[in-house]
Amino acid sequence: MSIWYQPVSLELCKQLESGITDQGTLMKTMGIEVTEIGDDYLVATMPAIPQHHNPIGMVHGGANVALAETVASYAANFVVDYTKFYCVGQEINANHLKASRNGTLTATAKPLHLGKRTSVWEVKITNSRGELCCVSRMTAAVVER
Repeated sequence: MSIWYQPVSLELCKQLESGITDQGTLMKTMGIEVTEIGDDYLVATMPAIPQHHNPIGMVHGGANVALAETVASYAANFVVDYTKFYCVGQEINANHLKASRNGTLTATAKPLHLGKRTSVWEVKITNSRGELCCVSRMTAAVVER
């Protein structure tokens, strides 16, 4: 059974990349794309490219966190009635487990808690070889419009 409140599609996710001003977003700038929608999970990818590296040549931890917060925020907003509520990141943490330098990073967000005022999401980021690089947990505040 699906956890999504409204129908969700990859086309909708692509439209959201342009933002409310239609001038682009951090997701577009960093090449973050939602690539898969399951009944209870959302997947997004991001290229591990030099523009995302820290000074010693590996993907910056903040880039991992941006990827994690993006996929969790999209998912959090898809489980609420968007005409009445919207969700924003309230807290996020990340454990960086393995350095990435190239390829594609894949983030999968799954809910740990879906409440009336908050939702909590676990995000696992893997590299192109399927190795776990980062685990993150984001709490989203559910805000009434």
